[in-house]
Amino acid sequence: MLGPWKCLHREVLADYKVFRIWREQVQPPRATKPYDFYLLEAIDWVNVIPVTPEGQIVFVRQYRYGTKEVSLEIPGGAVDPEDPSPLEAARRELREETGYAPEHLRYLGAVAPNPAILTNRCHVFLAENVRLVGAQQLDGAEEIEVVLLEVGEIPERIMRGEITHALVLAALYLYMLGQQGLAQPSR
Repeated sequence: MLGPWKCLHREVLADYKVFRIWREQVQPPRATKPYDFYLLEAIDWVNVIPVTPEGQIVFVRQYRYGTKEVSLEIPGGAVDPEDPSPLEAARRELREETGYAPEHLRYLGAVAPNPAILTNRCHVFLAENVRLVGAQQLDGAEEIEVVLLEVGEIPERIMRGEITHALVLAALYLYMLGQQGLAQPSR
């Protein structure tokens, strides 16, 4: 039977600004002995699909130190402790990274970035009728270029390897399902 595993012992191995590393000794139901699992406890994230009144999608191009590459993505980031909700985090991230603000934000769903080792969710929002309302509000470590793409360009950009961020691909998939009338938001 599938279900929760019993945690026998839990300890923090490291605590950093963006995540905490846990070692948990667990007893799976069918196992004859306990196993150690290592988890990254991270705060939730948001991704925003900003659509202009003309139907273009606002993307951002930025250098990602982890892959040492420039990445073409949609706006997104962490749900900060000061954010009252993921929706407000999405609004903030969109404004900071692009200078755009939405007429309306709609929740499309959430994905588990890597449920084997990560504890968080990435919430996806559709920002409708976005308009440029000011300059970007970047922090010292951000260098972001704003790029407007037609919806029809996105599949080709994905297939050419220009859009590779897994959470961005998941967000775009949720958006495309909704556009085709194949799915409704999960909440």
